[in-house]
Amino acid sequence: MLTIYGRRNSFNVQKVLWLVGELGLDHAHVPLGGAFGGLDDPQFRVRNPHGRIPVIEDEGATVWESHAILRYLAARYGGERFWPADPVARSFPDRWMDWAQTTLQPAFVDGVFVAYYRTPEEKRDWPTIRAAIARCAIHYTFLDQWLANRPFIAGDDVTLADIPAGTTLYRYFELDIERPSLPNVEAWYARLQERPAYRQHVMVPFAELKG
Repeated sequence: MLTIYGRRNSFNVQKVLWLVGELGLDHAHVPLGGAFGGLDDPQFRVRNPHGRIPVIEDEGATVWESHAILRYLAARYGGERFWPADPVARSFPDRWMDWAQTTLQPAFVDGVFVAYYRTPEEKRDWPTIRAAIARCAIHYTFLDQWLANRPFIAGDDVTLADIPAGTTLYRYFELDIERPSLPNVEAWYARLQERPAYRQHVMVPFAELKG
């Protein structure tokens, strides 16, 4: 059976659990990291020498790094919807996954969520936080423009293109921060909330992560 290692309130673990839910895959879940600890255990370090989550084990394969896991699961179980045979078609979600990982995620997860929400108020670096909020506004506005004429990033249905960026939305809209007008992103977010896998695996309370 597919086994997923990592705590449910981890942003990167949520990406994997969301896709697993979309694919309807039976799986076991082993909470690790944060309050659960276990990342320095020798047995876990054999699975991932970096000591990071998520990690999966599946039919003798061990895979770490969230986007590598997404691609693995899509290739193995996702069919044409999640892993097109055509290299050009497959490059489309790849581009959006890389954009989310290298552009959106550093601005929001590291620059806002960690620096603002996970940092005690007296230790917050407000110039850095405000700069990250401004960068997020640019990135989400770009995404809003892209979504003007399509319900999901790649078109008519959820694909790998939606998962990394879509996983940020619950926390982005729950935080008490300034946000630009994002009608198309908000409509996309509403459509994602209609999906059981998104509600179960992404809309996870995160109050215990507050600094």
